[in-house]
Amino acid sequence: MRISVVHPRELGTSETERWRTLQNADPALDSPFLSPEFTIETGKVREQARVAVLYDGPDIVGFFPFERHPLGIGRPVAAGLTDAQGMVHAKDVEVDPFALMKACGLGVFEFDHLLAGQPLVPVRHTRHPSPVIDLSDGYEAYTEVLKQVSGKTYKSTAYKSRKLQRDFGELRHEYGVTDEAALRTLLDWKTDQYRRTGRTDRFARPWILTLVRNLLRADGPDFGGSLDMIYVDDRPVAGHFGLRTATTLAGWFPAYDTAFAKYSPGLIQHLAMAEKAAAAGIRLIDMGRGEKEYKEKLKTGELWVTEGRIARPTPGAGMHWLVRVPVRKARGTVLANSMLRETADLALKTYGKIRTSIAS
Repeated sequence: MRISVVHPRELGTSETERWRTLQNADPALDSPFLSPEFTIETGKVREQARVAVLYDGPDIVGFFPFERHPLGIGRPVAAGLTDAQGMVHAKDVEVDPFALMKACGLGVFEFDHLLAGQPLVPVRHTRHPSPVIDLSDGYEAYTEVLKQVSGKTYKSTAYKSRKLQRDFGELRHEYGVTDEAALRTLLDWKTDQYRRTGRTDRFARPWILTLVRNLLRADGPDFGGSLDMIYVDDRPVAGHFGLRTATTLAGWFPAYDTAFAKYSPGLIQHLAMAEKAAAAGIRLIDMGRGEKEYKEKLKTGELWVTEGRIARPTPGAGMHWLVRVPVRKARGTVLANSMLRETADLALKTYGKIRTSIAS
């Protein structure tokens, strides 16, 4: 096998078409985060982005998007943002992960959302569920399942939607919004959420903000940004920005105006989004890894992703182990224990309240 490493901007039309062909041939790879367009757009704002192109003779049999950082540290493209990571490859391809790492100039590759069926998954890793909404039989079939598994949620959300309209006016839902002003409103809500809950504001990083704005304008048959908003009396209440393929919508940035919190606007928006998405041909909404109450209420099943690292015996890999692995193990211990997780979440929210009060 021959491996060539290029920057995403160096990919030609024939390479991107082959990438898409390989992706479409395997339903397990149907995530917009694994689409060539996502890597190419990321490459416009991340100079460290790379793609390893795998050849078997004259034929391209795989693509491995990654970022190469100092000391040979490798991470997924747009690390920290992606809910699906890994190679896009022919089903019968055999890959030596260590040979791939060497060809990419990496001592270690760290991941947290590597698809469970990937040939790169090492022996030592942890598995995590990624909740999904199955729309393959349409929205009505989904709501029937939801009524059975989470009937209280469905009924209370419908009631709160009616009450929201009685209190404030007619509810309007717009799917496939391209207005950047609407996106700014959503991102402002999300920034406020990050600060309230003690999390790092992702949109304080210019490259992330630029990437999201660029992706809003992406609208092809196989890949695009997906922004939708709900309004009452023309006032924005809640929204979501994600990415899609032709048949999968990846949940990414949901947020709402906290002035309407008692009406559960996030749940109202997600159900409205599922209905419009199903009508547009979406068969699966992947809400992404993470312990969130709304995901548990809305899901019909789960996909699986893995967390861990692939390492070669290099000084950079050794340094990475000292710095990152103990922290990841401690984080994993907290997330796996409900009491520790709730305590940590409370501490972050308390920190967020203090930080918000100081800033104001």
